Amino acid sequence: MISYNKVLLIGNLTANPQLKYNQNGLAVTTFTIAVNNKFMTKDQNIKEEVGFFDIVVFGKQAETCNSYLSKGRTVFVEGRLSMNVWEDSTGQKKRKINIIANRVQFISPKSQQIASQDEGNGNDLELVEDINIEDDIPF
Repeated sequence: MISYNKVLLIGNLTANPQLKYNQNGLAVTTFTIAVNNKFMTKDQNIKEEVGFFDIVVFGKQAETCNSYLSKGRTVFVEGRLSMNVWEDSTGQKKRKINIIANRVQFISPKSQQIASQDEGNGNDLELVEDINIEDDIPF
């Protein structure tokens, strides 16, 4: 049977990334991005929805993300869906879907400083860093 699990997202960080190290010493960074989706309703009105996605990054890529990303930065994430299942303290089963990033590209306005945005409209994007380290993923 054929299966395929691939996710591509562009969004903005909702908070600063969090870096931790697992028991094997592997860096693990987590962050959440907000992704906007505009669509037309039946009555021809444009509606916008925001989806929030939890991203998990491993290894050298995790350390780089933690060093260079911050709240509000725009990123392109390529990865796969992963479901975590556990029982909470009351015995209820909980589930959470994360995106395990294989590749993270940093995208930002040409000027990150508010004071220097007067020079342009701030909408120009430049690729800051492209990281693709699939060997660091522990599974």
